[in-house]
Amino acid sequence: MLKRVLTAGAALAVVWGSPAMADDHGGDGLRAEVMADIPGLMEVYKDLHANPELSFQEFETAKKLAARARELGFEVTEGVGQTGVVAVMRNGEGPTVMLRADMDGLPVTEQTGLPYASKARGVPASGVESGIMHACGHDTHMAAWVGAAQLLAERRDEWSGTLVMILQPAEELGLGALAMLEDGLYERFPKPDYVLGFHDAAGAPAGFIGYAKGYALANVDSVDISVKGVGGHGAYPHTTKDPIVIASSIVMRLQTLVSRETNPLDSAVVTVGSFLAGAKHNIIPDEAKLQLTVRSYGAESRAALLDGIRRIAKAEAMAAGLAEDMLPTVTVQEPYLPSTYNTPEFTEQVMAGLADRFGDRIREVQPVMGGEDFGQFYLADPDNIESLIFWVGGVPLERYEAAQRGEVELVSLHSPFWAPDAEVVIATATEAMTAATLDLMPKSGG
Repeated sequence: MLKRVLTAGAALAVVWGSPAMADDHGGDGLRAEVMADIPGLMEVYKDLHANPELSFQEFETAKKLAARARELGFEVTEGVGQTGVVAVMRNGEGPTVMLRADMDGLPVTEQTGLPYASKARGVPASGVESGIMHACGHDTHMAAWVGAAQLLAERRDEWSGTLVMILQPAEELGLGALAMLEDGLYERFPKPDYVLGFHDAAGAPAGFIGYAKGYALANVDSVDISVKGVGGHGAYPHTTKDPIVIASSIVMRLQTLVSRETNPLDSAVVTVGSFLAGAKHNIIPDEAKLQLTVRSYGAESRAALLDGIRRIAKAEAMAAGLAEDMLPTVTVQEPYLPSTYNTPEFTEQVMAGLADRFGDRIREVQPVMGGEDFGQFYLADPDNIESLIFWVGGVPLERYEAAQRGEVELVSLHSPFWAPDAEVVIATATEAMTAATLDLMPKSGG
């Protein structure tokens, strides 16, 4: 659900070969093993890409990936948080590390032209039938999850502790992580000391690894404002209380929440995405409806924005002369999507461990105002869990370089045209997730 594309920046206009195929700088043979597994992982990817399933409908996806985990020796439980999967491998004393991949596709009709393009159709929560596509790259996430599971199972003699690998449903709705937690993820299964995940990126070259320390993704609130009025004939506006004018004033005043009430050093977004009112040229309606997306990082910033929305809506209606019983109603949808926080020292530790392996393919990047429910796993016990989600660039190198020259435009995640360099994304993420896990779970006595 990275609603805003990761911006690589001018510093990334660097020419490298095919980074996932480069020499094994880790010195432990891991990259060679990853590359040996890539043909099989690409078959997994192509199958997942061709057969996407919508949020909380990932039945076949969960079933076939659960079967693979069982074959590798994991204890596997299905149906956690509706369609989630939990695979556990106990391997002696040591920390508990949880690796997460999300499973759901989007109600998007694919237009990539790939030979394995999705032709699936389904009905999402909106009730409107649509094509289905892995337009956010969750198929690469799952293929890398399989790759890491295979390698860690094969290398059991190199690590000690408990490995928990989860397949999460409904990330696109922002509800899947919470559903798994509410279904006893941390009570029924070993609770992690460390949580790791990654997301492909549509604004960075394939094989690039980006990370942010601290806040990485934003709080996401959906807010509905119903503005009441007194309708009437458009030729006699003086006999009405026009809700369109009131709502328009609210829209304009909302802009000051960021421009005049938020510290310029903080980040915030208030966007009015929908304005619905009226049905005919010469009729003033008795109601207007606004739909907002509100983005922030910290709890205080979030509260200030939401309080400001309520205050502005009320004040503009009062200024228009509406009575107390006709003031706007402001509804904040629950549950909201909380911000994702990468614990800083842990993030530095993991990226330092990957530095010799990936070199200048790793960059610290700015946080984004997109949302991801990965942060729920940390927020469930922030005093005892360390957490990190990082990005793996997915733009084919030639296309990225052409975009840097201004010859083509890059598409975003959720585009029907998004076709990452899946082989490089999967290889890079598999190696990074496996190497980080091995570093976090050294063999006892080693």
